[in-house]
Amino acid sequence: MGVGKPVKQVGVVVAGSALLVVGVLLLVLPGPGLLLVLAGLIVLASEFPALERYVDPVRDRAMKAAEDSVSSPLRIAGSVTAGLLLIAAGVVWGVVRSLPFGGWSTGSSLILSGLVLLALLGWSYRRVRARRPAPRT
Repeated sequence: MGVGKPVKQVGVVVAGSALLVVGVLLLVLPGPGLLLVLAGLIVLASEFPALERYVDPVRDRAMKAAEDSVSSPLRIAGSVTAGLLLIAAGVVWGVVRSLPFGGWSTGSSLILSGLVLLALLGWSYRRVRARRPAPRT
């Protein structure tokens, strides 16, 4: 029964490649591209150890970008607004079929992008807040 290992390898390659490709696309589109690139590299490095040398530099850049995204109230407000606008656009694209690429396939991807953006923003905020020293009273 040696079918399990090749199936696992294919699954890892497909999942890691998908994360990597979507992450690269989100580097130029609105979204948390660097964090998805990091996730894709980590998944792929589990099967291809030669990729591990790229994980730490990308991790450092991704964590810096995550910290920068919540460095001021204005950036947080902008990111929350962008996430909510993506979700709203997804609903509109899902309902109004006369729009270019109208339908729920486009709408659901926009909604998912907005939700991922908001989730990663929350994660970044909690991570940065946990690293700050507690204010003295």
